[in-house]
Amino acid sequence: MSLLDVETEDRHTNPVDMIEHVAALHDWSFERSGDDEITISVGGGWCDYHVSFSWMEDMEAVHLACAFDLRVTDPRKVEVMRLLSQVNEQLWIGHFDLWSKEGVVMYRQTLLLAGTEPSTRQVEAMLTNAIESCERYYQAFQFVVWAGKSASEALEVVLFETVGEA
Repeated sequence: MSLLDVETEDRHTNPVDMIEHVAALHDWSFERSGDDEITISVGGGWCDYHVSFSWMEDMEAVHLACAFDLRVTDPRKVEVMRLLSQVNEQLWIGHFDLWSKEGVVMYRQTLLLAGTEPSTRQVEAMLTNAIESCERYYQAFQFVVWAGKSASEALEVVLFETVGEA
């Protein structure tokens, strides 16, 4: 018997219902596109982020995908892929992907529930982590796509930390 063959109790609630409740509590605009998916719009310092939560019942997991308005042109795709690799080395939770067909950079993370219910705190933490990661690296993607910088140059600029005051 594999671990995946273990029977789990029937879930009493849909995790997306709880995520909708969290969005309403924070007065975030959201749209339910189905029973298993919700998209929340969150304003950031650099742009607005569109965060999609999907309930994947067969895996008992909540998937988060956070997109921002940045289209990667074909000539810059290879350098963006280099940047993705370097950025992902910095992350402990989640990762960035390039959806090649659409040319969209996206942050993704999954919460494996394995028979448990998600908490408000877990959902808020997932969303906070996604927005903070996107905010931290947004300019690096901009530098590569629009300024023609290399991945290393772009990452060096966004990770530069100022100490003290002028």
